[in-house]
Amino acid sequence: MPWIEVGETDIYYQEEGAGQPLVFLHGNTSCGEAWWQQFAHFRDRFRCIAYDSVNHGHSSNSPRDADEPDRADELEGFLAAMGISRPILAGNSMGGNTLTRWATRHPGDALALIPSGAGVARAGPPGATPPLQQPLSPDVLFLPIGDSLTDGFKQSQPRMFERYLRIRSTATRLEAMRYPRRPAPKTLAEREGMAGRVTAIASPMCIIVGALDPAVPRCEMLHELVPGSNYHAIAGAPHNVYYEAAEPYNAIVDAFLAKVMAAVRAG
Repeated sequence: MPWIEVGETDIYYQEEGAGQPLVFLHGNTSCGEAWWQQFAHFRDRFRCIAYDSVNHGHSSNSPRDADEPDRADELEGFLAAMGISRPILAGNSMGGNTLTRWATRHPGDALALIPSGAGVARAGPPGATPPLQQPLSPDVLFLPIGDSLTDGFKQSQPRMFERYLRIRSTATRLEAMRYPRRPAPKTLAEREGMAGRVTAIASPMCIIVGALDPAVPRCEMLHELVPGSNYHAIAGAPHNVYYEAAEPYNAIVDAFLAKVMAAVRAG
């Protein structure tokens, strides 16, 4: 159960396997442990790493009276602390947005990029600052899932559904949701105009989305804007496509990374 200091955050992470680093980035209110099905599938070929972002999982909380730390900065700090210079990055939702913003700062530095449940909006006028999240009731101990998983999944695989509830409902996340932090101005500013910046991304990209996910239009737009990117919509899958539809998700990633690694070996 390792931790590593990244700036002022005590970051918890998990690591299995060896070789090329494959770093998984979780979504909002989730945690690194949610990628356990990907670890089981890829750890025989890759050095699988997943960390809990600040205010999530088993990492530390940021000060209540400060802005939410910028997560692309956090990713940069984590990679530097781990000595990783050429990662494969896979991220869902917030994690997908984080790796995409990171990639606009480092257009060709990733060996490959695999965002899911995340894309970009069409270029338009600057958006309004999102409202501050309402504090979570102190009576809530297990975080609501919303449309991240389907009702059918809950009924057919109740144990898997309950596991997801438990692994993400940590004291760190509950504290952060009971005392919501403001979004960082840097984060909000960088989100504006993303459609104009993603066109510079040169790393191979494979975009995956559940066909039931409201993020489909944004994922399609990201695919349209990033040269040479691949796009896959998994039928019947929701926002947390990597968790509920792990088998088809892993198969798509497998095929994509086989081509990436073959190109690396070919020099």
